Amino acid sequence: MVASIAYIENVIDTYAKATEASRQTPGLEGNIIILTPELAEEVMVTGDLHGHRRNFNLIKKTAALDSNPRRHLLLQEVCHGGPTYPQNGGCMSHTMLEDVAQLKAKYPDRVHFILGNHELAELTDYPIQKNKQMLNLLFRLGLQQMYGPAIEKVREAFFAFLRSCPLAMRLPGGVFISHSLPENVDTQKFDKSVFTRELEESDYLERTGVFQLVWGRDYRSENARAFAELLGAKVLINGHDPCPEGFAAPNDVQIIIDCCGEQACYVILPTDREFSHAEVLERIEKLG
Repeated sequence: MVASIAYIENVIDTYAKATEASRQTPGLEGNIIILTPELAEEVMVTGDLHGHRRNFNLIKKTAALDSNPRRHLLLQEVCHGGPTYPQNGGCMSHTMLEDVAQLKAKYPDRVHFILGNHELAELTDYPIQKNKQMLNLLFRLGLQQMYGPAIEKVREAFFAFLRSCPLAMRLPGGVFISHSLPENVDTQKFDKSVFTRELEESDYLERTGVFQLVWGRDYRSENARAFAELLGAKVLINGHDPCPEGFAAPNDVQIIIDCCGEQACYVILPTDREFSHAEVLERIEKLG
C-alpha cells in the first residue's frame, strides 16, 4: 500500500530540513566538520549500518543525546541491506535514511551523517551487486512500494540531503574520520581540494576524489600513513569494510568500525585531548 500524501509530504519536508541543517552545521569548513571543544565535549563514532534496525536503535539509545547535551553522534552508510518488503522484495533501508534525516533535523548541530559509497551509488546510479543481486534495483523497488508515483519527488529530496553531507570529521587531537580512504596515496596524487572547495555534480562521479575517498580498500600501512600525513592526522577512523568482531585495525594508523553485524561497535572520543592509535582502540565498545 502506497503511503498517504501527508506522509510523503512529511518525508520530503524532513529531508529539506536535514539538508539545510547539514549546510549550516557549526564547525563545517568546506566539506569537513571540525569538531572543537567549544562545539562538543565528545563524539560517538559509529560504523556502517546497512539497514540493521536493531543496531540503529541501540546507537540512538547509547548516544542518549537528550541526556548528553554536549555529545555529538556520527553516523554513516545506512542504505542497502536489512529487511525487505514482502510484496515485491524491495529494500526497506530507505526508511533508515529517512530516520537519519529526521535525527539531523531534530539535532541539527549534533548529528552528522558522512557520505558513504552506498549513498553515493544511489546519488549517481552507480551499480552495486552483492550476492548476485543489484542493490540499487532493490532499493528502487522499496521506494516504489512505499511512494508509488511520488518516488521521483522523494528521490530528489534525499539526493539534495546526500549532496549536503560532509565527507569527513576532524578532531583537534589528530583523529580524522571518513567512510574510507583513497588507494595508493603513497604513490599517486590525491585531490584533497574536495575537502575544502564547493563540490560540483561531476565531483561525485567515478574516478573523482570523492569516489576514491569512499570506495578505497587499500589497507597497507604505507597508504594509511601517506593519507594521514597529507591531512595532518595521526589516527584514521573509517567504516566501509565488514568486521566480524565489530572493528579492525588493519595497520598502525587506521581503525575500522562496523555496525551492520551482531558484533557491532562504537567509540566515544572526547574533543579536548590527543589520541594515539592504541588509545582509540582501547576506547572501542561493543554496542548493546
